[in-house]
Amino acid sequence: MPFVHNMNIVALSRPLACAIRQLLVVMLIFGLPLTTRAQSYPTKPVRLVVPFTPAGTTDLVARLLAQKLSEAFGQQVVVENRPGAGGAIGVELVARAAADGYTLVMGHIGTFAINPALYPKLPYDPIKDFAPIGLAATVPNMLVVHPSLPVKTVGDLVSLARSKPRQLNYGSGGIGAASHLAMELFKLLTKTDMQHIPYKGAGPFLPDLIAGQISLTITGVPSLLPSVQAGRLRAVAVASAKRLALLPDLPTIAEAGVTGYEATQWNGVLAPAATRPEVRTRLQNAIAAAMQSEDSRAQLAKMGGVPMTSTPEEFSAFIKTEIGRWTKVVQAAHIKPE
Repeated sequence: MPFVHNMNIVALSRPLACAIRQLLVVMLIFGLPLTTRAQSYPTKPVRLVVPFTPAGTTDLVARLLAQKLSEAFGQQVVVENRPGAGGAIGVELVARAAADGYTLVMGHIGTFAINPALYPKLPYDPIKDFAPIGLAATVPNMLVVHPSLPVKTVGDLVSLARSKPRQLNYGSGGIGAASHLAMELFKLLTKTDMQHIPYKGAGPFLPDLIAGQISLTITGVPSLLPSVQAGRLRAVAVASAKRLALLPDLPTIAEAGVTGYEATQWNGVLAPAATRPEVRTRLQNAIAAAMQSEDSRAQLAKMGGVPMTSTPEEFSAFIKTEIGRWTKVVQAAHIKPE
């Protein structure tokens, strides 16, 4: 009888085994998530595309994040710089990449909020072509002037600019750059008129600002801080909502009298639109842990940065809000692309 009993168990298990095999086949064919697939990601190196040149703020944040993710995943996360066309080249590359979680982009206010506001026909759709993973960091801008300018406060600058319409000039990283839009927002809120001198990136205009050939700028703290600390430029205010721990005595532009002003650069990670939800969740959790670590916070603080976390849904809503916000600035300032 024991033998017969065992034979019945075997007979009953065969249909069950067959059903399980059929279910697995269906899940693979239709791309349904398998727990083991989510647990095993990533099984090879991951590309994190930075659509700008090396050594900029976005690149610095990306390299900090890539190092942390490599440690967490046990797989190399490689930063790949693909600059050009205001960041559109690198962003489009990721939009057209396989949606497998192995090609990501470090999003930026310029590529995902300002470009859509400025260019009616981009080679990518910032909403439809991407699956937002999560915010990583914000890096505030700072308002600085050449020391020869008789300006020590935001009020001084507004008074001087109003007394000399279009006689003060400011540099930016180019038409439509984050630094350009930050200054145009300042002009709109203060009802001042200053001449825009566009350059091809922050690197080229800083030497002219230090030499006094241009009067002022609003751009990222990391680019300006060494020159401010050396006395070659004068910091007037920060463009963030709160004062920076790095520069506690420097007021924000808003608290200095320009109500509602805020212009902060932000970075977050996005994947191609069809990336599987379980892979996106794995990435989001890893990014949040990486940027909230003690040493990440310390490294970001040295350049005035602040670690950020968000869910994919929160990041998606944030991008849409930013597009709407900067579209209003582009329209009000009558900014036209080159």
